[in-house]
Amino acid sequence: MKKIHEPKPFINPYLAGFMLGIVLFLAFALTHSGLGASGAISRLQVATVGLFFPSHVDQVGYFAAMGGGDRHPLDHSSIYLLLGTFLGGFISAKFNGRLRLEIFKGPRITNFSRIALALLGGAIMGYGARFARGCTSGQALTGGAVLSAGSWTFMFSVFIGGYLVAYFVRKLWN
Repeated sequence: MKKIHEPKPFINPYLAGFMLGIVLFLAFALTHSGLGASGAISRLQVATVGLFFPSHVDQVGYFAAMGGGDRHPLDHSSIYLLLGTFLGGFISAKFNGRLRLEIFKGPRITNFSRIALALLGGAIMGYGARFARGCTSGQALTGGAVLSAGSWTFMFSVFIGGYLVAYFVRKLWN
């Protein structure tokens, strides 16, 4: 029987925030852009479309700007930042005893409902990220760091929306 180890404690949140600030600074210094995932996700989508319909990528302006002609959509620093995020998270989880498949949910919701709601919420956030011209991490970290009024408005809206919705779904978690 395999022995399950207790996970190591989480890092101090103030230290983690300081370290994230250093990573953001290094991202600006090395890539001339900040942190965020939605741009890389869009580039992965364009690369996938390009595999099956390359002429479509060349004809649609939004796609062509990323991968039309001689441009390759995966030739961008955001792709490496996204891959590094996944790889770093995987390595951290492995070394800290947290690498396992699990579904976080309250006692009054089924696994299926939790997954369905998570997918629905992810789709809404994905649409919102494109509509807001950046994902939550890009808006909060990158936009917030350069004092973008739109980013600050977006993040306050996210928190206000979260608190308003939490009232209605809190019974699912308790």
